[in-house]
Amino acid sequence: MTVAVPFTHVEDLFLGGSWIPSGSSERLPVIDPATGKEWGSIPQACAADLDAAVASAREAFDSGPWPRLTAAERADLLLRMADEVETRAEPISVTNTRENGSPVAETSGAAANAAGILRHVAGLAGVLDGEDRRPFPGGRGATVVRRDPIGVCALIAPWNFPINLVVTKLAPALLAGCTVVIKPAETTPLSIRYIVEAAAAAGIPAGVVNLITGDGRVGDALVRHPGINKVAFTGSTGVGRRIAAACGELLRPVTLELGGKSAAIVLEDADLDAFSEVLIRSCMRNTGQTCYISTRILAPAARYDEVVEAVTRTVRAAPQGDPFDPGTVFGPMANKRQWEVVSGFLDSAREEGARVTTGGHARPGSPGYFIEPTVLADVTPQMRVAREEIFGPVVTILRYDDVDEAIDIANSTHFGLGGIVFGRDTERAQAVAEQMDTGSVGINFFASNHAAPFGGRHDSGLGVEYGVEGLMQYVTYKSIHRRD
Repeated sequence: MTVAVPFTHVEDLFLGGSWIPSGSSERLPVIDPATGKEWGSIPQACAADLDAAVASAREAFDSGPWPRLTAAERADLLLRMADEVETRAEPISVTNTRENGSPVAETSGAAANAAGILRHVAGLAGVLDGEDRRPFPGGRGATVVRRDPIGVCALIAPWNFPINLVVTKLAPALLAGCTVVIKPAETTPLSIRYIVEAAAAAGIPAGVVNLITGDGRVGDALVRHPGINKVAFTGSTGVGRRIAAACGELLRPVTLELGGKSAAIVLEDADLDAFSEVLIRSCMRNTGQTCYISTRILAPAARYDEVVEAVTRTVRAAPQGDPFDPGTVFGPMANKRQWEVVSGFLDSAREEGARVTTGGHARPGSPGYFIEPTVLADVTPQMRVAREEIFGPVVTILRYDDVDEAIDIANSTHFGLGGIVFGRDTERAQAVAEQMDTGSVGINFFASNHAAPFGGRHDSGLGVEYGVEGLMQYVTYKSIHRRD
């Protein structure tokens, strides 16, 4: 199936409520990973562009109406924005798929999910508008605790989910009364323009939402810009460390949602048919390019061969191909660099003795950045593929002898983002989940809940997104002590 998308050669950035030509003559290509061909380009923002974006957000925060509205008034505009996002569902999906190769089966839900986040966050307005009055423990007075917007926020997004991983930051920042400068990944800079358009169409005031584009140099300059009050970043742990170091030096609040190497513990009583039904969504979502997925499957020795056969059969049956075909499950790697990274992991797996039960190669005859969906059996915890984040369509299957060993293996990583326990006895499965050192764990499935905090431990990040806890990442507290 072929979907025509016109060449998108954009010259502008969104600053102060308008699309403004960039002051830079440097261009960055946008490549279709399914074909390896350029289909668009964007400006590499210059220092003047960056200064203008931050100045616009600063003026809107310091002098504009946005922080001075009630949270309920801002929530009304978020609800309008959600409606505007949904009207742009098709171009968001098509552009997203053309940018990073995510199958339309995935990207077709991006607008609805983004709208759902906006609506859920809007429903939290009462948390900010209600007075929080706390008596002194010994009596004689009380303290009014104010939650003020933290200021101008830099929102830096990755390439794997370029819409939703912006909106998870944008929605709470806006409800809190902050203004923002969005910097998308350089390889997925076009689909986010529809979100910016939706904000403007909803009536969010000029300067509240600003968009710049460029590579890591632009992101680094944004993080360090003196006009920024807070940074929110999703991406690799390596880049996250550098951002954390810069923010630490500047005493600047930062939220980091980073990498993962999550484990799915299959207990001896697990229903392997039910496990197979959720396997790809839970362990290989978005062609394996998802931070929280459980790419290490831990199988009991007594059922190891059974689990390997079930995983291999399920992965082998899932179609890979044209990401615009609604039946496609696995698309290409999002860019050439990631294709090279995943290819290197497959080479190391063979060298270290892993057994390939399906896949294991670049797809023959493909012009794009395709890697065959791959299952690696006989993997040990010491292998590179069991220790490092692969971020491709590869799952590893490790053997354990008892549940204590399974928990030890699951926790034998520097990461701590997601995880799953599969078992018919859900109380026992929860008892195992509670011993896993990670930010989120699912019982027989995994999904993010907009109402519950999502965040990582250790090398998987700092702070949380979603829920009231995610909203509070965008406020600063003031205590006003009174004796009335």
